[in-house]
Amino acid sequence: MTASLYDFDRVSVTSGEVLRLRDVTLAIPAGGTTVVVGPSGSGKSTLLRLCNRLEVPTSGEVRFRGTPLDELDPLVLRQRAGMVFQRPTVFAGSVRDNLRVADPHASEEAMQRSLERASLDAGALDRTADELSGGEQQRVCLARTFITGPETLLMDEPTSALDPQATRAIESVAESTAAGGCPVVWVTHDLSQMRRIADHIVVLMEGRVVRHGPLDEVLGSPTELVREYLEGDDHGIQ
Repeated sequence: MTASLYDFDRVSVTSGEVLRLRDVTLAIPAGGTTVVVGPSGSGKSTLLRLCNRLEVPTSGEVRFRGTPLDELDPLVLRQRAGMVFQRPTVFAGSVRDNLRVADPHASEEAMQRSLERASLDAGALDRTADELSGGEQQRVCLARTFITGPETLLMDEPTSALDPQATRAIESVAESTAAGGCPVVWVTHDLSQMRRIADHIVVLMEGRVVRHGPLDEVLGSPTELVREYLEGDDHGIQ
C-alpha cells in the first residue's frame, strides 16, 4: 500500500483568468490529522475539494492511495473519502432519516455506532434533525459520513460557525477518528485550532504550497514567509 493518502503532482486549478492553485506537488500522509492553513483565498478549500472530485485539476494529477482520481467512480470515491462542510446540512425528518439518506439499508446497530463515533447518544436517532443545535447538526453530518465506512475524513472549516464547546466536541471526534486509523484532512483559518489538532500541516499562500511537514518540524524552523503568517494577529492564535 502506498505511504501517502493523497499525492498531488504539479496540480493547478484555474477559474477563468484566476489561478486558484499553482503547480502544487504534495504528499498527504496516510495517517494522523493533516491541517491545511493559509490566508483567505489561498486555495485551501480548492485543494480539499480536489480530494473527492468536487473540483478537478486544470492540469496535473491527484492520486488517492496511488490511484489517479480520474480512474475512480466519483460516487465510490466520495464514500471512501467522506466530506464534512463548513455549514451543516441536515434533511427534513429524524436523525434516523438523515442516516438512511447515506445508507438506506443501514441497521439500527450500524446507525447507533455511527452516532457514537460522532459523539452523539443513540437516543438521538428519533430526534428531529433540523431542531438540533448547530454543533449537534454538524455531528449528525459526521455520523452520516461515518455510516458509509470512509477511509478518510475531509473537513472544510467544520467548526467556523460553532461555539468553543461545540468546536472542541468536533475536534475530539476528528482526533479519535484519526487515532482509530482513519486519517483526517482538515482545512481551517484558526491557527490555535491547528496547534491543537494537527500532526502534519500544509501552508498555502496565493495558491502555492510554501511549507508542509510534521507540525513540530514546521513550527520549529519556519521560513520567514511562514513565520510572518504564523505570527499574524488575525488567526485566532492563543
